[in-house]
Amino acid sequence: MDPCASGPLLLPSPRSPSPRPYSPWVPATRRTLFTPDTGFMSATPAASSSLQAALSYCVKQVRSYDYHHYLCLLHLPPAMRKAAFTFRAFNVETAKAMDVVSDPKTGLMRLLWWKEVIDKVFANKLVEHPVAQALSSVISEHKVSKHWLKRSVEARINDANGDEGAIPETSAELERYAEDTQSTILYMTLQAGGIQSTVADHAASHIGKASGLLLLLKALPHHVNKQGVIPYIPANIAEECGLLTRDGGRSEVRMDERLPDAVFKVASVAEAHLHRARDLASSVPREAIPVLLPALPAQVLLDSLRRCEFNVFDSRVSRGVHGVSPLWYQLKLNWYAWRNKY
Repeated sequence: MDPCASGPLLLPSPRSPSPRPYSPWVPATRRTLFTPDTGFMSATPAASSSLQAALSYCVKQVRSYDYHHYLCLLHLPPAMRKAAFTFRAFNVETAKAMDVVSDPKTGLMRLLWWKEVIDKVFANKLVEHPVAQALSSVISEHKVSKHWLKRSVEARINDANGDEGAIPETSAELERYAEDTQSTILYMTLQAGGIQSTVADHAASHIGKASGLLLLLKALPHHVNKQGVIPYIPANIAEECGLLTRDGGRSEVRMDERLPDAVFKVASVAEAHLHRARDLASSVPREAIPVLLPALPAQVLLDSLRRCEFNVFDSRVSRGVHGVSPLWYQLKLNWYAWRNKY
């Protein structure tokens, strides 16, 4: 399962004009991470050229493959961006592992390599990869849980070890995968920012689950084209919608006109998580709000699916940024950030 998979989820990023001073109404693509305004590198004044190159690589990876979150990260305090971009870049690398190879075994080997990288980085051993170098620097500066990094890559390893095209039995299994691959990024970003709040952690859990579920739905056309099966509709929901077929102990989801009903049910689970996260907003520490901004792209994607009547094969879902124009998305994101909302 790959909520950062290639295909419909790899959003192209427009070219950046010359940077301007920050304003909530200046599109984020007109700003850069390397100006005195943003202070991205100011957190590492003694950074070597190799570390600067590693951080640059992380930013470019996130911008190229996770553009909607790239824009969210620009609203973080400068001191938090280094860690946040590193965690997102790590997620990009592990999410792409199964998609950039033709042989699944090679992809699995890549994931196992990343699992070893975590151990080496925490043992203060050098790994010749820009994301690993950035990760090593972040870990040396902040108290970050090794558990969350391990959990994120192990979730992808377990998925890669499963039968191709296998579907989860329940939506709870899908939610667990979404938390392992998306919520963990938010947990680590809160940790790196020194934000200790159970309420913020709970909100991050709900936002990550919502984001992960919706991204999995958006990825359905890509995986149908690649594998010829529908992988992310849980068996219990498929059965409710009359889409489940069982053959020799193997469950599959049929492709017919009732698929949007199943997509709606999974999206409704994601929407419930967004509501729960926002119900906590009044108790979330102010400094945690920018970390939780990914609730907005999740909402934008949910709204786009709703406009398309939950037909994930409608081309409008994959246009621009989650189905809306990049400018409109940025303006909405800036408005939420300016009002300290998520």
